[in-house]
This record gives sequence, C-alpha cells and structure tokens, in this order.
Amino acid sequence: MGIELKFDCAGVDWTFVSETLRRVGMASRPPELLQKAFAASAVVVFAYADGRPVGFGRAISDGAYQAAVYEMAVVPEFQRQGIGAQIMRAILDRLPGCNVILYASPGKEDFYRKLGLRRMKTGMARFQFPDAMAQKGFTE
Repeated sequence: MGIELKFDCAGVDWTFVSETLRRVGMASRPPELLQKAFAASAVVVFAYADGRPVGFGRAISDGAYQAAVYEMAVVPEFQRQGIGAQIMRAILDRLPGCNVILYASPGKEDFYRKLGLRRMKTGMARFQFPDAMAQKGFTE
C-alpha cells in the first residue's frame, strides 16, 4: 500500500475530517469550521491510500520559531501502519528551527516520543469545556 501525502486543502472532504476526529475520540468540529482552521494553518498534511483519505494533521506557526500541531489523526482501520508517523514527520520537516508543541491524547505519548517530542513539565491551558478536558485526562 502506497501512501501519498498532499500539502494543501484542495479537494478535501471536510465531512471526512470531522467524522474521523469523532471516530478517534478527538474534539470534532463542523466541517466548515475545520476547513477554515486548516486553511489558516501554516502546514497541512493529508494522507491518501489508493486515492482514499486516511489521515491528516496541521500546524499553526508564527513562521519564525514557534509552532503547534493540531488535529493529527489517522482513521482507525489504518492506524499502526506508520501513516501517523509519516504525517507527523512531514509536519515537523516543514517547521525547521521551530519549537513545536502539541496536545497528545492520553495514552498516545509514546507515539510522539518516538518522533523526538518530549513531555513538558510545565504547561497551562484554558479550554472552552474545562470539565470535559479534565475528564478525558488532559488537565488536572
């Protein structure tokens, strides 16, 4: 199976993106809001297997030295095949010289550790739904 990576939003099925985020247990948004967020991002990566979308990720950045990765996901039936690592490496390669932060879903920290990221000892957040984020294990 060959994976093709694309680095723009042309032809993206935003309903697929929204549904994939829901399927993997991440915060999902309406398709039109996801389209707006991805279009405003510094880096976008979409993975396709035989023309079928199977994963994606994005990063926002100041273009100088700071970046943050969001909505990094692979559909469940294509997980554990290295696709997520390909997407993440492609994002990191497009952010040379940048510090990169991300929210790792609880239990996924080892995946990111293998890609060279480290757990932060200090981190603070203000979420729209703080109780839900605490319940999911993101905050105290």
